[in-house]
This record gives sequence, C-alpha cells and structure tokens, in this order.
Amino acid sequence: MRLKEIYNNKKPVISLEIFPPKIKGSEKVLFDELKILSKYNPSFISVTYGAGGSTRDSTFELVLKIKTDLNIRPMPHFTCVGTTRADILGYIKKFEDNGIKNILALRGDPPKGEEKFIKPKCGFGYANELVEFIKSNTNLSIGVAGYPECHQECCSIDIDIDNLKRKVDAGAEAVITQLFYDNECFFRFLDKTSEKGINVPIIPGILPITGYNQVEKIVSLAGCKLPDNFNPEAGIEFAVNQCNELINSGVPGIHFYTLNKSSAVKAVIDECTGI
Repeated sequence: MRLKEIYNNKKPVISLEIFPPKIKGSEKVLFDELKILSKYNPSFISVTYGAGGSTRDSTFELVLKIKTDLNIRPMPHFTCVGTTRADILGYIKKFEDNGIKNILALRGDPPKGEEKFIKPKCGFGYANELVEFIKSNTNLSIGVAGYPECHQECCSIDIDIDNLKRKVDAGAEAVITQLFYDNECFFRFLDKTSEKGINVPIIPGILPITGYNQVEKIVSLAGCKLPDNFNPEAGIEFAVNQCNELINSGVPGIHFYTLNKSSAVKAVIDECTGI
C-alpha cells in the first residue's frame, strides 16, 4: 500500500519511527518493543538512515526484517549525504526489488564533525532534487519532512514552506513533520502550506516526553519550543491531550517518534480517542 492509499482513510492512522540500534545484539530488544506496539496496527514503521549513511546496511536489513518478521509495512529513510546518483539508484532499487513501496526522502544532516551540508560530487544538495530523482527512476511512493517551527538552517517559515512546496511539486505524496509541542504552531503551518497550494497529507510527528532528562536534548536537537506551562513529569498526559486535539482537528494520522521504546507511545495511544 502506497502513502496515498494509507492516508485515504476516514479514521486517522498511526505510524512509528525507529532507528537502527547502535549496540550489537540489541536488535532483539527492539523487536520485543515493536511487538508490543504491533497490536495497534501501525500503518508503517519508518527506519532512519544515520548521518553520512552510517547506518546504510543496518537500515536495509532492519527494513526487511520488519517486513518479514512483523508483517508490518516498513518505510526506509534516505538522504543526500555523501552519496552519488549511481549509489542512490542502486540502493533504492534494492528496496524496490524487495517489495518496499514507500520511502522518506531527506536532505540529511552533515556527517559528524562537519558543520555544514556539502553537496556530494555527482549527488544532490537539496531534498527536492532527491525526490525528483527517485520519482523519475522508481515506482516508490515518496514522503518528505516538514517543519512547523521552521528548519533550523532556514531564516523564515515562509521560505521553508517554499522549500517544502518544491519537494511536493517534485513528487512527494505526504509530509511527516518534525516533532513539536505547541499545536498552534502546527495549525499555523497547515494554514501556510494550504495558502502555498500544498495539498498532500501532512502528518504531525509526536514524541512523548517522560522526564526532565529528555527536555534539553530534545529541544536543542529538534529546535522546538515547549509551552511555558509544560511539565516533563506529566509528559504522557500532555501528549495524550496534544494528540486528541490534533485528531479532533482532522489530521490524517499521527507519527510517533518511539526512541526504540514502546512504553511511552503505548501509554499515549491507550488514552487517545479516535485512533
């Protein structure tokens, strides 16, 4: 099932995001967590692609294992970082040859130790170029990232939405957003994307916070703001209220950033209405 079909649904659907485990032997632990969440019938599980392609092989193996062992639709991430067009085509064709239907196309972050993204020789400098290439050379359905509070490298939300429009015009079929904690930012983002003629499904990305130790890292990495009255110790309740408001507003789905754990996402889904 392709992204257009997944989000052509009267009821909002859920999806999950994971990353390839860094510690050898921890894959079983991850799959135990995913088996807990599988009872909620996620429409897909997206698998991240490490900076500079550092998880290239493990992403591929994990995607296939999700498909075969869990019988859940996987969606690999793929970035422009450090990759030539020939390498890109060979890699994504492997997914297509193994029955994968959807991919998330990203520009990607600079490799560790580099401050700026550098366009690879014979590669791409922007996500819209990657989208256009995948669209022209495969039958994959393409998702892209959106930023309700603006990408950290962009100087204004309007310019950032222009960049998003280029990705959609190049062939993207759905937008999954960066995590956020202020729904008003998301609703303003929807208004602005609509004004720009972006008419593909836009899926809010949610990461439940479960304690103070997460806050500083999440805010700095994601560039998101927390409401003044936010209490990390009540993060699950906050996420439930956030998701319920989004669902009641008519979003086509919720994309949960799991951090490879099931407990927080499970607790939120159990208390949400409408999913």
